[in-house]
Amino acid sequence: MTLATSTKLRLDWPVILFMVAIHIVAIFAFLPGNFSWAAVGLAVFLHWVTGGLGITLGFHRLVTHRSFQTPKWLEYILVFFGSLACQGGPIDWVGMHRLHHLNSDKDGDPHDSNKGFLWSHLSWMLYELPSRDEIPRFTKDIAEDPVYQFLQKYFVPLQVLLGVVLYLLGGWAFVLWGIFVRLVAVYHCTWLVNSATHKFGYRTYDSGDRSTNCWWVALLVYGEGWHNNHHAFQYSARHGLHWWEIDLTWMTIQLLQALGLATNVKLAQK
Repeated sequence: MTLATSTKLRLDWPVILFMVAIHIVAIFAFLPGNFSWAAVGLAVFLHWVTGGLGITLGFHRLVTHRSFQTPKWLEYILVFFGSLACQGGPIDWVGMHRLHHLNSDKDGDPHDSNKGFLWSHLSWMLYELPSRDEIPRFTKDIAEDPVYQFLQKYFVPLQVLLGVVLYLLGGWAFVLWGIFVRLVAVYHCTWLVNSATHKFGYRTYDSGDRSTNCWWVALLVYGEGWHNNHHAFQYSARHGLHWWEIDLTWMTIQLLQALGLATNVKLAQK
């Protein structure tokens, strides 16, 4: 992030305070009395549900890029899971990501990697970006859907409700690990796609930006680390285009396809 960037934009204090609070509370999970393997297992499971099925499969490949289709009821379930990742409402998330692809690593890209690793990883969210005003232009396909509108408005209360359920199931350990640690882990894994996969790794295609294929990010985020492939073929449901590029989300789509729940699956024409 450059000084010029930080001085021209206003800080988004609600987002800053929310992020600071989530990270601070997550630390308490590692104190004596708050650790249990059941709670860790819960966090890992919810990481997959919210980050893998919700963000990667639902928000990204299904809704943002429409790389395949599902019955509406399944789309709503996946978008609900994504909303539980607490990365903003689904309408905002999809709009910002479509803006990213339109202007990748150029003016207008919310997390332009040319502004530095920290900016693309985290700092861009802490400012009131003018690009947010463009979201309605890029979300006309979902903006009037009442389910999307509900999840857009109530994704934070839904997180609180999940916390209540986890407390009833396993006390504060389940809340600390299943909510706070899990949110921090999913946040940084998702953010690595914006930062690390525009800096580290190899480039198979000339995609017109700085996107890279990064194997360790792909392992953390269910195949999203094959980011250069994705930017070259944005419509493709499969991101790992070579046999060694493991793409767990593509495997999930294949399973849905075998069950008749994924149709019109689009693939890269190499």
